[in-house]
Amino acid sequence: MRRKKRLWEEIAEDEPAAGLLNLFDVWIAFAAALLLALASHFNLPELLDSKSQAATITNPGKPDMEILTKQGTKIEHYRATNEKLKGEGQRLGTAYRLKSGEVVYVPETTTP
Repeated sequence: MRRKKRLWEEIAEDEPAAGLLNLFDVWIAFAAALLLALASHFNLPELLDSKSQAATITNPGKPDMEILTKQGTKIEHYRATNEKLKGEGQRLGTAYRLKSGEVVYVPETTTP
């Protein structure tokens, strides 16, 4: 019994450039792999850590409030205290907390 030829088999016999379609598929796969390799190379954790910034506040508004800041690979830890600060300085203004929870800063105006 003779098997019927499929359409792509007939095209492959008649068209000499039909084999280039397989090479096109290979080059598309190669290009996709190259793009993925480049994307992963430029997103290394070392590169991201040098530019990233983050801040976390725990227990905001309470006496045991803590602030963690991260700039690159450096992490700083601040704790709120009840100690009075001493030193020389200049009063810059007043901050008010509104009923909505928003904080508004009002700079002091010096009138001659």
